[in-house]
Amino acid sequence: MTAPPGPAPEDRAAEDRAAEDALPVRRRVVVVDDDGVVRSGLALMLRGVADLEVVGEAADGRAAVRVVEEQRPDVVLMDIRMPRMDGLEATRVVMARPRPPRVLILTTFEADAYVLEALAAGADGFLLKDTEPAGIVDAVRRVAAGEPTLSASVMRTVLSTLREDGRRERTRQARRRLDRLTERELEIALEVARGAGNNEIARRLHLSVTTVKGHIAQLFAKLDAVNRVQVAICVHDAGLD
Repeated sequence: MTAPPGPAPEDRAAEDRAAEDALPVRRRVVVVDDDGVVRSGLALMLRGVADLEVVGEAADGRAAVRVVEEQRPDVVLMDIRMPRMDGLEATRVVMARPRPPRVLILTTFEADAYVLEALAAGADGFLLKDTEPAGIVDAVRRVAAGEPTLSASVMRTVLSTLREDGRRERTRQARRRLDRLTERELEIALEVARGAGNNEIARRLHLSVTTVKGHIAQLFAKLDAVNRVQVAICVHDAGLD
C-alpha cells in the first residue's frame, strides 16, 4: 500500500510562517538602576514574561548609554538618581540617537522634580518602584506599543507644577502650536490629552485605527512632540483640557 504524499514544500513553508506569526512579539528591554537588588529583581521578573526579553542591565547612566548602543532595545527602564551620569542626562543622550528606544523612568516619589525634566527630554512616562509586578509588565508593554504610562495622580502632580511656573508664556506658546493643527487633528489631540488610546479615539470619532495613527503622527510632527505625554501637556498649557 502506498503511503499518502506529504505536504508540498510550499505548504510546509506556509505552515512554518503561520507558526512563527503565532508567537508573541518579544520586546527587548534594558533595566537601569544603581541599586543591584532592585535591578536584579526587575530583570528577573521581566525575564519570566513570554513577550519581553531583558537584553541588558546597567548600574549608571554612562553604562546605560553604552548598553543601549550595543543592544538597541525597544524599552529602557531608567532610574533617575545614579552616579557618574544620572538618568535624566542618560535619557537626553539616548533620545538624541536615531530611532531611539522608549524610555520609562523609574522613581521612588511621585513628586520627584526630575520627572518633569525627564518627560521634557522625551521619556514616555514613569513608573513607581513599588508598583505591583503586573503593573510593571503592563507599563513596559504599553510604552513599547507607543502608549505612555503616567498614573492619574502623577499627571495631576506634573500639570500642577507646570501650572505654577510660567503659565502665561506656556499658554501663548501652546496655543500658537495648536493653531498649526487641522480641526480633526485638534479633536484627536484633545482625546490624547484625556488619556484615550487609539482604539478608543477611533470609536469615539468614528474613524479607523489606521486613520487615527496617521493623525497622531501628524500631531507629533506639527507640535514638535515625541510622545503622547507631550501632546497632553501642550493641550493643558493651552487651557483646552
